[in-house]
Amino acid sequence: MVVGWFGGREMSRAVLSLGSNLGDRLGYLRLAVAGFADVLVAASPVYETAPWGVTDQPDFLNAVLIVESDELDEWGWLRRGQELERRAQRRREQRWGPRTLDVDVVTVDGVRSEDPELLLPHPGTPSRATVLIPWLAVDPNAELPGHGRVADLLEALPPEEIAGVHLRGDLTLSD
Repeated sequence: MVVGWFGGREMSRAVLSLGSNLGDRLGYLRLAVAGFADVLVAASPVYETAPWGVTDQPDFLNAVLIVESDELDEWGWLRRGQELERRAQRRREQRWGPRTLDVDVVTVDGVRSEDPELLLPHPGTPSRATVLIPWLAVDPNAELPGHGRVADLLEALPPEEIAGVHLRGDLTLSD
């Protein structure tokens, strides 16, 4: 689906998932928000969640951004997220391990990718309350291509998955 045309180029709209569980967790999320400020459409509230995958690590702060640009495609979103991870001095030492900043491209409107470097939509999304809950907070009608309504995906999750995601109303993504 093409969201709009500007100057003969397609508008690219993406959903990005942010996570941090090392160091200044909120500061790293804010770094990501600042890094996408020029293309930011919406930012979710901040949620605190138990670690997923490797559970012997600190809790995460998570959020979702909706971004839009007529200059970036799916690869542009990925590279920009990776650059922000580098600025946060992320080290990839363990799959699903602790990290200063994680920026995942969840979906890009109208794009599917089976490239191992950029699977779209992001394959873990349907089972991750850490993404679905913040996404619904900024887009109650959200749909995950090939999977259906985000609200339905969330409803299908085990209650303990949902219970592990806590709104942090005391934290904001803006300074």
